[in-house]
Amino acid sequence: MARVGNHNQMDQVVLLELVHGSCTFCSSFLLKPEDSLKSRVFLLSENTSSEVVGAHALEGVNVTERMVAFKKRIDELGATRVTVHTSVRGRALLTQQQRLLFTSLYSFDYRLCNVTCPCCSDVANTVSPDEVEEEVKTYLQSLPPLRGGIRLLTSSLIPDAFGHGFSTRCGGISYIPTLSSLNLFCSSKRRDPIAMVMENRRRLAVAGGFHPKLLRLVKVNHANDVWVLNKPEPECYDAMVTNQRGVVLAAPGADCMPILFADLEKKVIGVAHAGWKGTLMGVAMATVDAMISEYGCCASDILVAVGPSVGACCFTLDQQEALDFINIHPDCVPDPGSTRPHVNIRLANRLLLQEGGILPEHIHDDTSTGRPCVTLCTSCHPQLFFSHVRDGMNFGTQIGFLWIKEMGEMETTRPAEEREKQKRH
Repeated sequence: MARVGNHNQMDQVVLLELVHGSCTFCSSFLLKPEDSLKSRVFLLSENTSSEVVGAHALEGVNVTERMVAFKKRIDELGATRVTVHTSVRGRALLTQQQRLLFTSLYSFDYRLCNVTCPCCSDVANTVSPDEVEEEVKTYLQSLPPLRGGIRLLTSSLIPDAFGHGFSTRCGGISYIPTLSSLNLFCSSKRRDPIAMVMENRRRLAVAGGFHPKLLRLVKVNHANDVWVLNKPEPECYDAMVTNQRGVVLAAPGADCMPILFADLEKKVIGVAHAGWKGTLMGVAMATVDAMISEYGCCASDILVAVGPSVGACCFTLDQQEALDFINIHPDCVPDPGSTRPHVNIRLANRLLLQEGGILPEHIHDDTSTGRPCVTLCTSCHPQLFFSHVRDGMNFGTQIGFLWIKEMGEMETTRPAEEREKQKRH
């Protein structure tokens, strides 16, 4: 009989994948745990007979639906260690589910039993990885959005020749409170799995008007490295620039700034992820410099849109770190005498960009007038944005994205009367 170990029981759960839970052979593997552990034993079975004792039957029409239900239950319990009792073929199936529906934050210990009973021996646990992936995709696509539909912010400064937007947290399927709902980044330190994140990205792409396979996120290093897309890709970088069509550049943010750069004259774009460290290292101007050196852009032609990010109202640093921002300009630190001074990293980036030749009116941020604001404080708006400052380590991620439209795309985004006028001439 399988037993739940005594080591760190509150972090451990047991999953029984024995298919026909009420058959004589499989029943011998069921647990009869102590009352304190009954809520931590789950049965992954097509049969939910009441004869199955000591385990909670997971409901669902297929393995994927039951595994998603299992993940929700263990997330509610705060557990990360899973002991699985299954067969060799069952393990082959469940490891595929584990790869898609869990992160490396969770550990799975597979205990194999030699299943020979007539009920279970012929069960089709030999599905291919592609079939498992398709089943997972289909199920996740069927889930309703949380927090309403997709909501995107767009800058009125960026011309129609470019597609762009800043995502919010609305319209995805991620259910963990600090990651709900349109989390767009999967991390080994968080509970949101790759399959859910990819479904969120798919939904964002549909709403944003691009194919999800074209989306390319920077590989954050909190520094100032820029990848020029026609050159070998670095291991990590916080900015990208290109003149290529057919690729959607994206920079993540959850307090850090996603910054978009567009040059209509040269048809060149860039994105940057700028936190306080990247700001001090000059990642924004490094992006501009790459556009100039690689594609012949002129700084005065480059338009810059700064996305949702933490405001000076909510962001503080140690005094020594804040001193570096005072050196950029005293206005970047409104309360320098405080033990933890507030720091305006947005203003610091604006000043550095203007010093590098970007025209003040070509920067759309929270100081801009006459334009709808896209640089809202992520920490102050919990219904709209994720925030590391507010939510701690298990935070979600939103992005800013930008691409150069194909000629057909530009045509369809122009007003109908303008297109008709051109046809007449």
